[in-house]
Amino acid sequence: MKLLRLCLAVALAVAAVPAFAAEEKAAAPEMTPEQKAMMEAWMRASEVRAEHKQLAFMAGNWTSKVTMWEAEGQPPTEGVGKEANSLIYDGRYVESVYQGDFMGSPFTGRSFMGYDNLAGKYFVTWIDSMSTGFWLAYGTYDKASNSYTFHGDMHDMMAPGTMLKVRTTIKVEGPDAYTFAWYETRDGKERKTMQIAYTRAK
Repeated sequence: MKLLRLCLAVALAVAAVPAFAAEEKAAAPEMTPEQKAMMEAWMRASEVRAEHKQLAFMAGNWTSKVTMWEAEGQPPTEGVGKEANSLIYDGRYVESVYQGDFMGSPFTGRSFMGYDNLAGKYFVTWIDSMSTGFWLAYGTYDKASNSYTFHGDMHDMMAPGTMLKVRTTIKVEGPDAYTFAWYETRDGKERKTMQIAYTRAK
């Protein structure tokens, strides 16, 4: 009998929880105009837009052919690599993990690319296994040429304490190919120093 009474008491207590929660919810104060404005601003800043969705083509596995011009007038060096790209945080960013070699040594790098709703610009970051720095550049998309152009600065390892102007481009050649190019400005003259041609892995 005591066990039955205990079970009934527990059942009544559990049944009362939703009603209590509903009362608590109903009693919650409404947001102030400032809070509503803040919530709306947060929603606009965090929403996934068309600019994010157009980056989805980059997802997947890619093979790469690397061409580097280390000195002006000298023949380029070539290499190969591979890259795995993933969409993260509901498609807000593209995370890229690159694997290849540089001057005969294994080389890995990681990049994030996305669109900043507040800045109204695309951005790209880069870190790798042969440096200790962090690179960030902001850019735009040109629909006519189906290409992205980024501008950023980097420390000049040949002249510590000075910065180099860098311009990079990503040209979408089609659904299964795109080309990345890197340009550096030294002594007022811009020069292309690297190109990576990506082909979607089969």
